[in-house]
Amino acid sequence: MKVKAARKKITDEEYYDKRGILSEIIEEDVAISLDEALRRDIVKGKRKRKLRNVTIKIDPLYLVSIKKVATQKGIPYQTLVRQWVAENIRKELKIA
Repeated sequence: MKVKAARKKITDEEYYDKRGILSEIIEEDVAISLDEALRRDIVKGKRKRKLRNVTIKIDPLYLVSIKKVATQKGIPYQTLVRQWVAENIRKELKIA
């Protein structure tokens, strides 16, 4: 009778180190063009669509930190993350 060996759970850091994919990340500017109407809506903060759920993996320590910052600001942590994402999109697209 065969006995299955227990699989060792690896961390995200070990996973990426083992595969060496971090060296594939390119640190160059990427030109992105937006439809003018979409660009205006982003700048004005209009939202024509409802929110959509996404799943991301994040270091648990970062999540704890995000929740603490959100608590200090008196807002839900998911709202804080959405604000940060929106601010950085505007910054990256040089819209602000």
